[in-house]
Order: sequence, then C-alpha cells, then structure tokens
Amino acid sequence: MQRIKVLIVDDSRISCAMISDILKKTNFDVVATAASAAEAVEKYREHHPDAVTMDMNLPDANGIDCTKRIREVDNEARILMISAMRDMSLMMQGREAGITSFLQKPIKANELIEALTFLCQEKLTRVGAMKEMYVKSFAQVLEKSLFGLVGVHSEVQVEVSEGHYLDVDGIAVIIGLTGTPMGRAIVYMDYGTMKDFACALVGKDPGDEMSDEDASDAVEEAANIIIGHGASTINDLKEKEMRISPPGTIVGSNIRIANFKMTSFRLKAETRLGVIYVNIGFAEGE
Repeated sequence: MQRIKVLIVDDSRISCAMISDILKKTNFDVVATAASAAEAVEKYREHHPDAVTMDMNLPDANGIDCTKRIREVDNEARILMISAMRDMSLMMQGREAGITSFLQKPIKANELIEALTFLCQEKLTRVGAMKEMYVKSFAQVLEKSLFGLVGVHSEVQVEVSEGHYLDVDGIAVIIGLTGTPMGRAIVYMDYGTMKDFACALVGKDPGDEMSDEDASDAVEEAANIIIGHGASTINDLKEKEMRISPPGTIVGSNIRIANFKMTSFRLKAETRLGVIYVNIGFAEGE
C-alpha cells in the first residue's frame, strides 16, 4: 500500500510528538511539522503532503485562517482539524474554509488513523487505479523500448510524483496525451545522458562528437516513439482511445515545469548510459 505523507501543524511540541508517535507504525509518514500558519504554508509548498492535521490555535493565526492560506496554494488540500474545542459554529466555519474532518483533543490513536484514512481514501483509490491501469504499461514499454532503441537493459522503478513542479537540468521532451485518459508525458534526463543516449541511438560510441541540436532531436524522436508505444499498448489492452500530441523539447538548466491538477507518476530507468526518467501525469477528474 502507498505511504501517505502527513504535515502536522501545531505549536505544541508535545502534541506534535503524540501525533507522530501514533502514526509511527502505520502507513502514514510525518514529513514535517509546523508551529505557525506561515511555517505551515511554507512546509506545505515544500512537501505537498497528502493530509494535514491542523491545530485550532496558532501564534500568528487560527487554524481556519491557516487552512484558507493552504488552500490558496492547493484547493484540494485535505485537512483534519484537531482542537480542544468542538462546537457547531467552529465546525461550520471550518467546513466553509475547506476542512472536512474534525477531532477533539485528547485524540485516540484509532480515531486519528481512521480519520486520516477516510480523508485520503479517494486519492488512494485514484492513485492505485491509475497505476494499475496505465502506469504499469508505460513502465513495461519503457524497458522494452530502451533495449530496442539503444540496446540497454534497465529495471524501471515507479513512484508517485508529488509537488506542483517538475525540475529538470538537461533535456525535457513534453508530449500531450489526448483522448481517454487525458494528461501529458515528460521524458527527461541530464545533459550527459542526453549526449550518450543520442550517440547510442544513431550508432555512435558514447562520448563521440555530436551537436546539442542533433542530440536533442534524437532524444525527442526516441521519446515520441516510447510514449507512442505506451499509448498504443494501453489502447490495445484497455480498449481506450489515448492519442499523443507532437512533442515539445526544452534543453537547459533549472527547467521548471508546472504539475498542477494532475495525478503524476515518475518512472526511473537506470542504464549504463545514465538515468532516464518519464513523468506521466493524468488530468484530475479523469
């Protein structure tokens, strides 16, 4: 089962420790804690957790205001309010701000785990379904294509890709996925891997002279083939109608690609030519 990332927002070190201790031996990973609303927003941007436990009283804002700030960053944020107070007025204000679950201190271990599980259930179901239906096919195609195109063996690792951005140094080939399901694929690698991969693709030895333009063209063509074969495999196996759009390629340093409103997965293939990545993202609501 997939690990679930949790951000704890509470200015009490004791409360943070108690929640962390409860979750220590579960499927939930505490990725960060925050003692103020400002820190909570910063940590949310950094870690993009699957769920947030929110204290009502913080030194610079209350939990409802903090929730509003976090949901300005991500309006799909899943937030569990944990407060010493529990009344209808507070709960109504919280629901208007985007809080969907409430617990009253002192919390019990089973109540916390059940509340977080319920909070994340929809995402877990979606992520698992996407991985089984589509991502595994792309991973298998990536392994076969790398051997067929450049003669390298690889074992592809698959993980959920978190965060609002994908950062790349080297080359990124972006290919849209249209039809059913909709999304996009990004094949990317560092500069050295791009050169060695391109040389292998055209029959040269790694390290042979090749211009950046020729190398990027070669990687773009390979990416188009890999993603095209992946889409075709899904269409054949799942009776879908996925199509790919013409690729767009970026080469450079500190490339940042937006990853909003997508359920994304990272495929990582370690080869003798270097590490080759594919980020597959599917539009929310598909």
